[in-house]
This record gives sequence, structure tokens and C-alpha cells, in this order.
Amino acid sequence: MTHHVYKKTEVVGTSPTSIEDAANTALARAAKTVRNMRWFEVKEIRGHIEDQKLSHWQVVMQIGFTLED
Repeated sequence: MTHHVYKKTEVVGTSPTSIEDAANTALARAAKTVRNMRWFEVKEIRGHIEDQKLSHWQVVMQIGFTLED
């Protein structure tokens, strides 16, 4: 078994469509600059209300990635 060391970063994804889309938006953007992403943890789910209706989802996530040698 190999030993792993992880580092975490926190991101917030948004979407007018769904929680899942907000999470995927965050992961896709993080993937542009963070290598070796391995897992995520949803810390918060929020929404924006406009005209008495839900208009936008916000998902706060921590993404774990392995450190390079």
C-alpha cells in the first residue's frame, strides 16, 4: 500500500440550475489549475433568492488533491 499526503483547497461553485451543476462547475474550474484531485467534501449549500424564488445555487466544497514529489 502506498502512502498519500493530501492538501485541501476550498472553492464555491454556482449554478442557476442545480446543486449538482454548481458542484461540477467548481470542479471543472479547479481542474484548470489544480492537479491530482482525488476527492471532495460539500461543506455548505446555499441559494440566492430573487423575486421570492430560488434563482441560484451555491455549493461550498473542499477538494483534496495529492502532493507531487
